[in-house]
Amino acid sequence: MDVTWEEFGWERLADGVGRRRLPVWDATVGLVLGEKAVLLYDTGSTLREGAELRDQIEALTGGRRVTHIALSHPHFDHLLGTAAFPEAEVFGAVGLDKLLRLEADSLHAAAVRHGVDAFAAAAAVEALVVPQHSVSGEWTLDLGGRQVLLANVGPGHSAHDLALCVPGSREVVFCGDLVEESGEPQAGRDAMPARWPDALDRLLGLGGEDAVYVPGHGAAVDATFVRAQRDELARRFGVS
Repeated sequence: MDVTWEEFGWERLADGVGRRRLPVWDATVGLVLGEKAVLLYDTGSTLREGAELRDQIEALTGGRRVTHIALSHPHFDHLLGTAAFPEAEVFGAVGLDKLLRLEADSLHAAAVRHGVDAFAAAAAVEALVVPQHSVSGEWTLDLGGRQVLLANVGPGHSAHDLALCVPGSREVVFCGDLVEESGEPQAGRDAMPARWPDALDRLLGLGGEDAVYVPGHGAAVDATFVRAQRDELARRFGVS
């Protein structure tokens, strides 16, 4: 199942599990290979970035195509590349589909404000893909030879935070922006700070003490880091 991930600019995290740190915003995309299916966690910030990911994944896997996509949360740098994968089934936290339909203009504005070319942002928003499948609690996906868990652990960083748990000899947990390593956790207008620590408690409950936790931005971390960030968020926002 494994290939030389690093040869294609990806970081191997476990057997058949890897991630790529994208340029500019250091956003993470995750990849999980099953015998029958390929799952991508987040899709980048533009259609071009999504297409580059698609081409890399096909080269890395010997021509396999992404069959499933899980979107971590509704911010431009994590989902505007989704249309580059027209054959994939798309999953998101419950309510994400409705939000994206209502907030397309806000996504475009945020992308441009952060430096995305206005035409590239407009093209990505015009082609915006909303999830066909809504995760309200937990959803197990069978990728063939391995099962993964999608978990709606939020709200926290946003109102629609979806984590991905990949069991193995050492579990890998893709956290989205509930956890950040390369900078302070960002709390925008759609954040729910009072509930963020609880979301991280749920994340730690799913992954346990020995898991590898993959932030939305930055290097992979352990449970100690996640717990420390949880406590700092609780202090910062005045919640227990």
